[in-house]
Amino acid sequence: MSYTALYRKFRPATFEDVKGQDHIVTTLKNQIKADRTSHAYLFCGTRGTGKTTIAKIFAKAVNCENRTDGSPCGECATCKAIAAGAACRSIGAGASMNVIEIDAASNNGVDSIREIVDEVAYSPAEGRYKVYIIDEVHMLSIGAFNALLKTLEEPPSYVIFILATTEVHKIPITIMSRCQRYDFKRITIDTIAERIRELMEQEQVQVEDKAIRYIAKVADGSMRDALSLLDQCIAFHFGQELTYDKVLNVLGAVDTEVFSRLLRIVLKGNVTESISLLEEITMQGRELTQFILDFTWYLRNLLLIKNADGIEDVIDVSTENLERLKEESKITENDVIMRYIRVLSELSGRIRYAAQKRILVEMTLIKLCRPEMETDAQSLVDRIRQLEEKIENGIPAAFREEAVSSGGTVSKPVVQAELPKAIPEDVKQAVGKWSAIVGETVMPMKAYLKNAYPSLAGDGSLLVVVEDGLPSDYFREAKRREELERIVSDFTGKEIKVTVQSTEQGRNPEELFPDLTKVVSQVIHMEVEELEEEPEELI
Repeated sequence: MSYTALYRKFRPATFEDVKGQDHIVTTLKNQIKADRTSHAYLFCGTRGTGKTTIAKIFAKAVNCENRTDGSPCGECATCKAIAAGAACRSIGAGASMNVIEIDAASNNGVDSIREIVDEVAYSPAEGRYKVYIIDEVHMLSIGAFNALLKTLEEPPSYVIFILATTEVHKIPITIMSRCQRYDFKRITIDTIAERIRELMEQEQVQVEDKAIRYIAKVADGSMRDALSLLDQCIAFHFGQELTYDKVLNVLGAVDTEVFSRLLRIVLKGNVTESISLLEEITMQGRELTQFILDFTWYLRNLLLIKNADGIEDVIDVSTENLERLKEESKITENDVIMRYIRVLSELSGRIRYAAQKRILVEMTLIKLCRPEMETDAQSLVDRIRQLEEKIENGIPAAFREEAVSSGGTVSKPVVQAELPKAIPEDVKQAVGKWSAIVGETVMPMKAYLKNAYPSLAGDGSLLVVVEDGLPSDYFREAKRREELERIVSDFTGKEIKVTVQSTEQGRNPEELFPDLTKVVSQVIHMEVEELEEEPEELI
């Protein structure tokens, strides 16, 4: 006898066997017990959540000769026939039966639906109802929907339609309005894990609890996916205890500890270490698409831990991983985590069909380590964080690293630009009020000016030098530059021309453009000292 897949072998036969959809099961059972069933149902939800299974149980229950508490008995001739598949058939197969299951993906034309319309006129040969289960109904053509419309609205009393779909937004509103709609929820990790334990006891297979939890998480709310993954893992390690490490190996996944290491490397901005870790993961044969999804999930958990109390039950991690997440939440900022999640989410949308997955992942890791490659607000926050860490670690702001031929680094003092001999009075006034001027601006202009400083242009106008790596493209639009000029003029009482300049990436801007806030403060300091040194006048 051929082997039967777990999800088929243990497909629920009664409403009591269905897991995770109690709100739907209770409603349908009550309708059957009260004999108040509808003529049309629309089952919506993601794959593997029980839509077709519940449809078949419902079809058995309404035709069952000895149902109990709204559930089919499973022992009468009708129940056995439906369970064995003898009473189910595809459209166009011949004699009429009680349950007609149609795959709309392959029978989506008008002719298939017209055949249903013609058959509806004939009452069932046995049992009370003819039940039409149309799976993936959103695949029907517009013409097929129109052909079904009238019959769906006013079918004979002995006909029930059950439409199942994973993409309810594609169903015409005219069809939806004629059906009772039931939304199937994603099944929780706890429910899936409990079901797997129950089935493994029946199969007499030893599975580590940590492995069960991981399979339940990867299934993403789908019981069918969970049982398919479990089947795959058992087959690979047949006759052995299924451990967490073995599951990771079969599914090409990575242990959570690796994500913690990667996060800390990226926070340090160390490109070399991040690429080396990726090399290690690749050589272990891990699936890069799954790696990106799992790392994104890890960052999601970190974001929840950082911003919500009592969230432990929602993120569903072990005690050890929870402590690690709490520790890492103290060394990360919300904007930085959200930037990482955004960049990785963009990658996950492209990597699935990419020919060079590893190159895409390497590019993304470099982007995470080098926030100056992006110009959005989250990247700016990350750059500021990295700069603050360097300063805290004792790296002087007046020094920068330059590569030498030996492959090492050497620190050289930054060469300051020659100070201007004379500064126009209106520019000097603007420099003295620079902090107030920046405070008056609004986002996103404030983000560009937050780390900018004033200098002097060649024509004597005010030169605003934006931070190294930030593009001055934002101010190329005349209206934005005019807005900045208006704010500066309001503070100084004089009309001042403003020029915006961006320096070369990786080069200290003060090598080319002196910071006038320092120059003006030095002049003021010297004037104060001179006043203090003047002798008091004799009376």
